[in-house]
Amino acid sequence: MPNRNEEIQMRVIAGTARRLPLKTLDGLDTRPTTDRIKETLFNMLQADVGGSRFLDLFSGSGAIGIEALSRGARECVLVENNRKAAACIRENLAFTHLAEGAELMECDSLTAIRRLADTGSEVFDIIFMDPPYGKELEKEAILALSHTKLVDEMTVIVAEASLDTDFSWVEDTIFTVTREKQYKTNKHVFISMKEL
Repeated sequence: MPNRNEEIQMRVIAGTARRLPLKTLDGLDTRPTTDRIKETLFNMLQADVGGSRFLDLFSGSGAIGIEALSRGARECVLVENNRKAAACIRENLAFTHLAEGAELMECDSLTAIRRLADTGSEVFDIIFMDPPYGKELEKEAILALSHTKLVDEMTVIVAEASLDTDFSWVEDTIFTVTREKQYKTNKHVFISMKEL
């Protein structure tokens, strides 16, 4: 684990902005997804990213949403409540020349979900969330999504969480866990609508 003074070097891994470095916030308050984990994630998602509508909740520096845009997502909504992180996202979008396909919402994720639903937003193909660990924020977001038309049976939801985060509650919703990929200190949980 890097110490708080050590800068985490991040970059875009593939696509139009390949190898471009990304700014991250000082300290580890946003806990960026490492390049290796990001690469594994997008290898699993690669068939779905091109032409997709992508939602990046708890966006941090915007690295996941920017990676999706670089790999051909037609649109990405990035949601970040922290003002410094949102400024970092704007800088990264400008530097990678990917701002045109991006919409940044400076609010918390539940507010963003409600606003998107209220404005009749199109369905998202992929929804990624990497909330602070141990606060059940992924549960709140997934439950909120279950009451909207932002998801359908084709939507893939990916939650990044600590290894000990319990997702058994998902089975009591309209969703089901379809896959789980574990790393050394965290995991990606893939969630989709149950088949009717």
